[in-house]
Amino acid sequence: QAPIKATCEDMSCKTGFPEDVHSAVVSRSVHGGQPLLNVRFRSCDGNKKIHFGSSEPEDFRVGEDGVVYAERSFQLSAEPTEFVVSAQDKETQQEWQMRVKLTPEPAVTGASEKDQRKIEEIIFPWQQYKHSSPLKRQKRDWVIPPINLPENSKGPFPQELVRIRSDRDKSLSLRYSVTGPGADQPPTGIFIINPISGQLSVTKPLDREQIASFHLRAHAVDVNGNQVENPIDIVINVIDMNDNRPEFLHQVWNGTVPEGSKPGTYVMTVTAIDADDPNTQNGMLRYRILSQAPSSPSPNMFTINNETGDIITVAAGLDREKVQQYTLIIQATDMEGNPTYGLSNTATAVIAVTDVNDNPPEFTAMTFYGEVPENRMDLIVANLTVTDKDQPHTPAWNALYRMTGGDPTGRFTILTDPNSNDGLVTVVKPIDFETNRMFVLTVAAENQVPLAKGIQHPPQSTATVSITVIDVNESPYFVPNPKLVRQEEGLMAGSMLTTFTAQDPDRYMQQTSLRYSKLSDPANWLKIDPVSGQITTTAVLDRESIYVQNNMYNATFLASDNGIPPMSGTGTLQIYLLDINDNAPQVHPKEATTCETLQPNAINITAVDPDIDPNAGPFAFELPDTPASIKRNWTIVRISGDHAQLSLRIRFLEAGIYDVPIVITDSGNPHASSTSLLKVKVCQCDLNGDCTDVDRIVGAGLGTGAIIAILLCIIILLILVLMFVVWMKRRDKERQAKQLLIDPEDDVRDNILKYDEEGGGEEDQDYDLSQLQQPDTVEPDAIKPVGIRRLDERPIHAEPQYPVRSAAPHPGDIGDFINEGLKAADNDPTAPPYDSLLVFDYEGSGSTAGSLSSLNSSSSGGEQDYDYLNDWGPRFKKLADMYGGGDD
Repeated sequence: QAPIKATCEDMSCKTGFPEDVHSAVVSRSVHGGQPLLNVRFRSCDGNKKIHFGSSEPEDFRVGEDGVVYAERSFQLSAEPTEFVVSAQDKETQQEWQMRVKLTPEPAVTGASEKDQRKIEEIIFPWQQYKHSSPLKRQKRDWVIPPINLPENSKGPFPQELVRIRSDRDKSLSLRYSVTGPGADQPPTGIFIINPISGQLSVTKPLDREQIASFHLRAHAVDVNGNQVENPIDIVINVIDMNDNRPEFLHQVWNGTVPEGSKPGTYVMTVTAIDADDPNTQNGMLRYRILSQAPSSPSPNMFTINNETGDIITVAAGLDREKVQQYTLIIQATDMEGNPTYGLSNTATAVIAVTDVNDNPPEFTAMTFYGEVPENRMDLIVANLTVTDKDQPHTPAWNALYRMTGGDPTGRFTILTDPNSNDGLVTVVKPIDFETNRMFVLTVAAENQVPLAKGIQHPPQSTATVSITVIDVNESPYFVPNPKLVRQEEGLMAGSMLTTFTAQDPDRYMQQTSLRYSKLSDPANWLKIDPVSGQITTTAVLDRESIYVQNNMYNATFLASDNGIPPMSGTGTLQIYLLDINDNAPQVHPKEATTCETLQPNAINITAVDPDIDPNAGPFAFELPDTPASIKRNWTIVRISGDHAQLSLRIRFLEAGIYDVPIVITDSGNPHASSTSLLKVKVCQCDLNGDCTDVDRIVGAGLGTGAIIAILLCIIILLILVLMFVVWMKRRDKERQAKQLLIDPEDDVRDNILKYDEEGGGEEDQDYDLSQLQQPDTVEPDAIKPVGIRRLDERPIHAEPQYPVRSAAPHPGDIGDFINEGLKAADNDPTAPPYDSLLVFDYEGSGSTAGSLSSLNSSSSGGEQDYDYLNDWGPRFKKLADMYGGGDD
C-alpha cells in the first residue's frame, strides 16, 4: 500500500520534524514488510546523519529514508493507533520525536460526495429551555460533517466552500473568523472567510500529498469582540487525484538464490510506494517482470507476486557454473495495474546464484609419484592436484585429503595449500630404508562441506601415491650407549679395560669397517684401538680425582665410516670406580690454640679421609711414643668415630708454638695410617679462655700472603715518592727554560724584544732614551736577583757609560731575528705608526753588540756608516734619514 504524507512545513528552516503529530489513514489489514507512510525530517545543513527509531519496534520499523514499515501482520482496531518516531543525530546524539497517529480507513457509507456538497450552510446550534431563571443558551455536542475538496482544482479562486452563520445574527451584528493551519497558522492564507457573511473560501489549489486534511475552528463574535457562540470545528478533507507515480524504495535490488533450487523458492521482495491515497485506485500498485537477462536456460526463470512484490522461481535449472547472475526489470503500476490510466515506474533486481557443493573434487591423475630420503622429517614428497568447478575459495571448493590405505604407522600426512588447493604429502616420521623401501598410499579428496543431495563422489576423487625411499649414509651407533663398566680404582696404566664397538646401519652400501677415536677424556686416562675398539688405560685410575663425580667417570668415543658423505656417531663409556684403601686419614684443622694452664685447654680435631666406607672411619687417634715430651705434655681422647679431643696432660705449659704429631688409623682392610702435625699455639688466657698475650699475633707468625702484601705496599710507596721527585725536577727545568731573560752576565742590550706604542712622532715629543739603559749596572752582581725580566719604570740612578758599538751590524743570529721581525711588522696592518716610540725590553748583560742608547751620543755617530739602514725597510726610514745622510 502507498503511504499517505500529511506534513505541515514551516517557513523558517528548523532542524527536526515539521509537525508534532503526523496523521495517516491506512487499510485495516496490515501485513509484515508493508510500507505504511513516509515521515519527513528537515535538516538545515543537509550533512547530518540521522538514525530513525520507533517506540513500538515489534510492530513498526523506520528505514533510513524515513519510510515506516510494518514488522508483522495484524489488524488495526477501530481506535487510532499511536506510536512515536524518533530521529537521532549520530554525531551529536541530539534527538527529535514526532507522534504518529494511524487511523483505519472508514467504512463506506451511503452518503455520497454529492450529498456532502449540498451542505452549504453551517449554523451555530443553540437550544432554549425554561427554568426558574431567564432563557439560557446551552451548547449541544454534535459533529459537523467534513467538507471534501478535490486536490489540484483549477479554480476559479477564491472558490466558495460553505457559509457559516449564527442564528443570532438577526439581533446582533456579528463578525466571523476561522483559525487553524491553513487559515491563520502556517500555511496561512489557504482558507479565508468573509467576516460579515461568514462565507468560507479556498484561495488556491490543494495538494493532498502535502496536507491530506485541514482542521479549522470557526468563531462568531460581536462588534466588541465578545464571543457570542462557542467555536465549532470544521474538517476539510482533500480528495486524492492520481498525480503521483509509484516510487521504488531502491532503484537496484539485490537478492540471492542457491543453484539447483526447486520451482517456488522464495528469492526476494521489491517494494514501491505511491504518494497517492492508498485507499483509492490511485495508490493501489501492481508489479510485473518486464525482462530477464540472460534468458537461459529459460526466459521465465522467475515470477513476481503482483500485489506483494515477492519474487520466486518458477523453473528448474539454476546452475552457478553456467549462469552466475540474473538481472530482472520490475515495473510497478498504480490504478491496480491498469496500463491505460495507471502511472508506472521501473527498478532493477539483480539475483546472484549462490554456489552449492554440486561438484566433487577430482584428481588430475590417477597415480602420483614422490621420493623421500631416509631419516628425513617435515619434508614435502609429492604434490596432489585436483580440479573443482565450484566457486574458488569457498567451503564447496576447498579440498580435504584423507589417506585410506598404505600408511599403517602414520608416517605421512597430507596438508592443503590454501591458494592452489593442492595436497602436500609430507613425511612426519623418519623412515628407515633398510626396513621400508617404498610406500603406496591411497588418497581420497573431499570438500569442507558435504556434497549436495543426490550427488556422489566419482572414481576420479581417489588416487594412488607411490613414494620411493632413498638410501643415504647413516651414522654408526654404539651398542649399548652409554656403556657401564665397574672397575676398582688403582688400575695401572696399559691395562685393558673393555671393548666399545659400534654398528653401521647401512647394510646395502659398500664401505670399509668403522674407525674409532677418542672424543672426550677429561683426565686423559684412556685410549681406544682405531680398528678393534679395545680401550686400555694410559694412567692409574683414581676414584678421588676431581674428574670423578659420584664414583663415575665419563669418556666419549667417536665411530666414523668412509661413506659419501662420511658419517660418525658417538658413544659414552661410563666407568664406575670402586674404592680401595689408598688414602691415609689426615688431621683437620692443621692449627689450633689452647691455654697454658690445664683448664680450659681442650682442642677438638677431626680426621679426614678421601676414601669412602669401608675404607674410612671410624678412626683411631693416638700420640706417638717419640719424642717422649709429646705423651708427657699432651693427651688425646676419641669422642666419636671421626672426632677426637687433644688437651694438656700437665698443669702448666709455657706459652709458645708446639708441633704435636697425631697418628690416625682408618678402618680399611688393610688399615692405612698417617702421622699428622698439629700446630698448637699455647698462650695466656683470661677467665673466658681467650688469649690475652700482647705478642699473640707475632707469636703466631705472619703468613706468606700477609708478608707479600706488606712488601708490595712498601714497593708501591717507594715508586710514588721517586716519581714525585722526578716530576719536581722536570718542572724546575721547564721553568728555567721558559725564562725570557738569559743569564745576567750576558750583555744583549742591543737585542729588541717588544715595541710598545708610547705616543706620537718625534717632532712633537721629547723622549728620554735612558729607559733603554741596562738597569742592573747600579747594583753589584752579587746582590742582583736572578731572572730580572722587565723594568717599566725609569731608573733613578745615574746613567752608566756603555762601550762604543761596532761599525757594522752583527752578522750572527740577531740579524736574522731583526729581518724576520721586519717582515712580520711590514705585513701586520695592526702595527703602530712608523715614528711611534717603542719600549725595548732588557735582554741581559754580556752581549758583544752595542747598546741602542749610543744613538743619543753625537760623538759616536761620525765614526760609523749607517747607509745600510736604508735597506731595512720603511720602519727604519726615519733612522736612516737621521744617521745615513752623511754630513747633511
